[in-house]
Amino acid sequence: MPKAKETVLEIDLSALTHNFNYLKSKLQPQTKFLAVVKAFAYGSDAVEIAKHLQKLNVDYFAVAYVNEGVALRDAGITAPILVLHPQSISFKTLIDRCLEPSIYSTHVLDEFIKITKAQSQKDYPVHIKFNTGLNRLGFKVNDIDSIVSKLDNTSSIKVKSLFSHLVASEDTNELEFSNNQIEKFKTIAATFEEKSGIKPWLHMCNTSGIINYPEAHFDMVRSGIGLYGFGNSIEEDNKLKPIASLKSVISQIHTIEKDETVGYNRAYTAKGIEKTATIPIGHADGISRIYGQEKGFVTINSEKAPIIGNVCMDMIMVNITNIDCKEGDEVIIFDNKYKANTLAEAANTISYEIMTSISQRVKRVFIP
Repeated sequence: MPKAKETVLEIDLSALTHNFNYLKSKLQPQTKFLAVVKAFAYGSDAVEIAKHLQKLNVDYFAVAYVNEGVALRDAGITAPILVLHPQSISFKTLIDRCLEPSIYSTHVLDEFIKITKAQSQKDYPVHIKFNTGLNRLGFKVNDIDSIVSKLDNTSSIKVKSLFSHLVASEDTNELEFSNNQIEKFKTIAATFEEKSGIKPWLHMCNTSGIINYPEAHFDMVRSGIGLYGFGNSIEEDNKLKPIASLKSVISQIHTIEKDETVGYNRAYTAKGIEKTATIPIGHADGISRIYGQEKGFVTINSEKAPIIGNVCMDMIMVNITNIDCKEGDEVIIFDNKYKANTLAEAANTISYEIMTSISQRVKRVFIP
């Protein structure tokens, strides 16, 4: 690849294909694969990622909100799209664009039945979410009778799947809790089928669930972070390929004297004669202020350069005292060698946060 001449996020579509195929290899042939492309496909570009995955015959997509699904439909995505956290104000748009809602509460169920009836819908597909321990969204097992009663009184909707979400599928210290969740979900599914006479698809596993709980793959699995190259363990990370590389350049180099300060609020003081480089990327681009004060770093000519002082809106300054470099040289914030999770851990956060924070003003470049 040519060296970066500006701040860019390079997206390697061949790495995406690799990750998809690797995760698919963990499944039985009949198990469906749902690709999670919410949050601008974890900061990559939801439209381009979805287009590529649709060519690979992914079975389903998932987004968080209706407007994310609309953007995919506008771009020509025809595969089914599950909206994980729809709001009732968007239900008409959801129906107009053939999106499928997660129904997670009595209020949402009542509102969606009301609007589907008003629009003379029949058997509109919905997905019922059950809370098995995450305590974020979802019905409880004792809601089943009420759900079934409402379903019996309408033909406007039809349950396509039941699903839940594992709390700590990556954590081997939480095996008992995860297994209890799986058993609880099996009980919910059996009770629902018995009382409703409906046998919907079941899905529960996220990326770490795909890897660690094959017995819970059920009819479909959902993968987000794994598609983008992270497996929530060192072993699995080594089998996946990060698809995104965030790069920039050195705009200017300064030599500063001992006791001179750098940046806003004089947050860094030179300990001796030092060299600093200014990089055109800042907190408006997704490099949070938490990475300042030498908590974060970039890589220049294979050497780590700590971020010094406070992160500015459009710039960071890094210490290059012991690095052989010049203005115009490429800067790696993260790539497939210097990974986003390593940078994130340095600031006590996670790869999800840094990836999804990359501003859409950062140019995306797609590598076939």
